[in-house]
Amino acid sequence: MLAETPRARSIVDRIDTGYRMSSSSHLAAAGALLAAVLLSSVAGAQDSTKHLSNASVSGVAGARDSAKLLAAAAFFESQDPIEVTLTTNIGKIRRDKSENPPWRPATLSYKGADNNLVTVPLQARTRGIWRLRVCDFPPLRLNFSGETSKGTMFSGLDKPKLVSYCRDMDAYEQYILQEYQLYRIYQLLTPVSHRARLLKLVYADSADGKVRARRYGFVMEAPGALAARLGGKVLEQKGAQPGDLDSFQDALFGVFQYFIGNTDFSEGGLHNVELFFNNEGTAMPIAYDFDFAGAVNARYAIPDSSLRIPNVRQRLFRGYCTDPYAYDKVFALFNEKKPQIYALQ
Repeated sequence: MLAETPRARSIVDRIDTGYRMSSSSHLAAAGALLAAVLLSSVAGAQDSTKHLSNASVSGVAGARDSAKLLAAAAFFESQDPIEVTLTTNIGKIRRDKSENPPWRPATLSYKGADNNLVTVPLQARTRGIWRLRVCDFPPLRLNFSGETSKGTMFSGLDKPKLVSYCRDMDAYEQYILQEYQLYRIYQLLTPVSHRARLLKLVYADSADGKVRARRYGFVMEAPGALAARLGGKVLEQKGAQPGDLDSFQDALFGVFQYFIGNTDFSEGGLHNVELFFNNEGTAMPIAYDFDFAGAVNARYAIPDSSLRIPNVRQRLFRGYCTDPYAYDKVFALFNEKKPQIYALQ
């Protein structure tokens, strides 16, 4: 097991029940506008989302997207690893370290149900910050075309993240597998989280046809797909305060981060955090990117010096102080899900 369920008292001791929660006027306005947008979209409005202040928006599926959602759901439903070959110009990908890297041609190949080879053309480009800078193989954003992926196992996927190995070493592959397990645990606790699917990847270089590595990786559900699945939007709106967020989901977010020993996030700054707004305009934080968590304990993971903890194995609660009753519900949920968490393989 990666980490033990935290004891309720150890968290409650960190909660200042007298904390006064101040709301962000910008976020409240965005939430109110979002609710209006969603109601208008049901009535057939087309351009309402452009009025959402300066927030960047992902999501809301209409009836025409239902088939796409069903296909994506099928992809993430199974937890069986998929054996896939990723072919691209690895040399060029490794050198793409700018803020706006180009899309590179790539393919994903796998054996279909009839044992015939299925090859899906797509585009890929580098992403990330720390891993982009230091890893031998960078994390990628994939870009599937609906036409070329139709009828394949990747049908319905749009622009998901591919979390890849950092170094071609067994220890680094374990970091990938451990981080993947944390996404599975998060999904057990709340649907307001990213789904993930494990891949057995062969990394082939299109420049010379040689295989560069054989390592596990995983595909993450894209923010727009998550928003469409839940019926809302993901907004890139910074400045969220405790009073802006759904108290239960906010408490769950904080306890989950403590549970896995992760301090590498900022709710207000949207560092490794997304905000999901439901159709009533209620904001909920979503955690992602867990390789700096103590549960993974990557050799490169170092906590921020301002936190004054010796290493990532030292837990520190960094969630917002929200409604104490919400924490009671969260602790009950963790205890309820504990057998399922321990049963994950």
